[in-house]
Amino acid sequence: MANKLLIMMTSGPDSPHRLGTPFFQAMAAAALDYEVLIVTTMDATLLFKKGVAESLTVKEGANKRVLDFIQEAKAAGVGMYVCPASLSLHDLEMEDLIPEVDGAMGAARYSEVGLDDDCRVFCY
Repeated sequence: MANKLLIMMTSGPDSPHRLGTPFFQAMAAAALDYEVLIVTTMDATLLFKKGVAESLTVKEGANKRVLDFIQEAKAAGVGMYVCPASLSLHDLEMEDLIPEVDGAMGAARYSEVGLDDDCRVFCY
């Protein structure tokens, strides 16, 4: 049985209704004692830019910000990483990101993690 969950996120600020679920799913898996990693790529990396997630909600009128979902997942033990190529795509540096980000993880590494028999991969 798998003991890791890799969540690949590509959805970014332009689709806020899609942004709560990956973090909620990550928290649920962490509560079930899975090792959980979220890797953002493409526009999802923008969520980790300082000031972005704190200004987004998953639906109009909601009190909970996307940053709250991120912080709750982090508190549950979820590892959070950005794809270095997506940093370059958006002209970002690690210093531009919120403190919840654990580091960068490139395509070779997240492919290796996702292809491991002990891992399941969800994509959002």
